Amino acid sequence: MKIVFEDAALAVIEKPSGLLAVPGKISSDSVIARAHARWPAAEGTLMVHRLDMDTSGLMIVALTRAAQSVIARAFADGRVEKRYIALLDGEIAGDAGTIRLATRLDVDDRPRQVVDPIHGKMGETEWAVVARAPGVTRVEFRPRTGRTHQLRLHAAAALGAPILGDRLYGRPGSAPRLMLHAERLALAHPSDGHPLVFELAAPF
Repeated sequence: MKIVFEDAALAVIEKPSGLLAVPGKISSDSVIARAHARWPAAEGTLMVHRLDMDTSGLMIVALTRAAQSVIARAFADGRVEKRYIALLDGEIAGDAGTIRLATRLDVDDRPRQVVDPIHGKMGETEWAVVARAPGVTRVEFRPRTGRTHQLRLHAAAALGAPILGDRLYGRPGSAPRLMLHAERLALAHPSDGHPLVFELAAPF
């Protein structure tokens, strides 16, 4: 877990693929556990958003309760710009668009999510093709909401091409890891409002 930025209010870290955001049932090792160890004198290392265990990239951790409240509200209100890069298992039609799908937890197959226009919560993702290769499409995702597994399910269900390495919605063994990376975060600083922009190129 590399530190990209830190001050008194927040830290931005590079989460590797395979590391939990919060402690799980099987492992207590996580971003939050490591943050507690790294900043023991802080008011608190507090979650403001999550990345799936298999997703890599930029993640924010609040270091005070005041910062946590402000940043969490910014995420909820859509005032944090998020950009992801993914490699999709297939050659998709079109070059760009917006996906709107309502999804919910599959209670019979946790943690899988399913499309459900009646009982699901709406998720919205803007997407654009970055590059094409035989059998693979490199795509930029800009999620406007933060539903569980949103990008993974939107790729598989709406674009017809799951993310390479996706163990839930794609082909097992199609890649050594989930090919999804959070490469950009932009937000206002919770203390003084000045703009913060962080970028981290995908390792694939």
